[in-house]
Amino acid sequence: MRTLPEVERPVVRLDVDGAVGVIRLSGPPLNVLDRAAQVALHRAAEQAAADDRVRSVVLHGGPRAFSAGADIKEMATMTHAEMVRHAAVLQAAFDAVAAIPKPVVAAINGPALGGGCELALCADVRICGSEARLGLPEILLGVIPGAGGTQRLPRLIGPARAKELIFTGRQVGAAEALELGLVDLVKPTDQVLDSALQWARRFETGPALALHAAKTAIDRGLGTDLATGLAIEQTAFAGLFATADRTTGMQRFIADGPGHAEFTGR
Repeated sequence: MRTLPEVERPVVRLDVDGAVGVIRLSGPPLNVLDRAAQVALHRAAEQAAADDRVRSVVLHGGPRAFSAGADIKEMATMTHAEMVRHAAVLQAAFDAVAAIPKPVVAAINGPALGGGCELALCADVRICGSEARLGLPEILLGVIPGAGGTQRLPRLIGPARAKELIFTGRQVGAAEALELGLVDLVKPTDQVLDSALQWARRFETGPALALHAAKTAIDRGLGTDLATGLAIEQTAFAGLFATADRTTGMQRFIADGPGHAEFTGR
C-alpha cells in the first residue's frame, strides 16, 4: 500500500459537517499549493472518498482566496530531473480530488489561478464570488499547466476557448467565467460558501451508490468513444440492480410516486 509522507502543518484539511466533507485550503493569504500542500490535498481527498459519513464534498479556500496556485519560488529551484519525478506526484494529488466518488463543488472566492484553477476544474460544479478571478497563467512563466489544466479545461469549455486562455495566460472575471462555462453560478462574495454547502447538502440522503455510478459513467465516458461510453453506462446501470437503494427507490415510487424514498447508501 502506498504511504503518503507526513506534512508538518495542516495546509489542507478535511472537516466533516454532517454528511458534507469540506476540504479547506488553509495557507493564507493566498493558499499557495506547495509540495506540502499537495501531499495534504491528496490525503484529504482520499479521506473524503473513504469516509462513509461524507456524501458530498465542498472545496473551499476561505473568503479572500481560493488558491493562487503553485509556489513559484519552490518550483524555480527544481531541476528537470526533480520535476520529472514530482510531476506525477502533483497530478496524483489533483487526480485524487477528481476521483472522489461523490458530488464535489468548488466554492471560489478571490483568485483561482494556475494550480488553484486546476483544482477547481477537478470539481463537478463551480460556484464563484462576483470578485473571483480564474486563469491558467503558466505560459507567462515559460511552462504549461501541469496539474490537469490542458486536459480538463478543453473538456469543460471546448478546445478553442481553452487554447485562448492557456496560450495567453489571461485571467477572467466571474461574469466571463460564467459565460465561458468555466463556472456554473456566480454569487455575492459572502454567499459563496453557503451556496456551495446548500448544493452539497442536497445529496446527504441521496442514493450514494447511484451517485457514484453516475459520476463514474460520465467521467469515464468523456475519455472514450460513444460506444465504449455506452458500455460503461450499461454496466453501471445494471450493477445498481444489486443495491438496496434501487429496491427501495422503485418500491416507494410504485407506492407513493417520486421523491419519497429514504436511501441508506447500500
